[in-house]
Amino acid sequence: MSEPTASFTDEQHAFLRHVRFGELPPPVRPEDRVASTETEPPRFSPDPTPGQYERDSRAGG
Repeated sequence: MSEPTASFTDEQHAFLRHVRFGELPPPVRPEDRVASTETEPPRFSPDPTPGQYERDSRAGG
């Protein structure tokens, strides 16, 4: 049949997380945070000209 599985303690789980992921970076202090700035949406690009898809695919781009 199946073998019983060993369960880890919280300390063992913490050690395994540390081994796998290492140290966490220090938290960002409130005075080091910056406000986000909204940017303009991307400009509209027109539909390609007829045959442009075929020319692009032959040119590799």
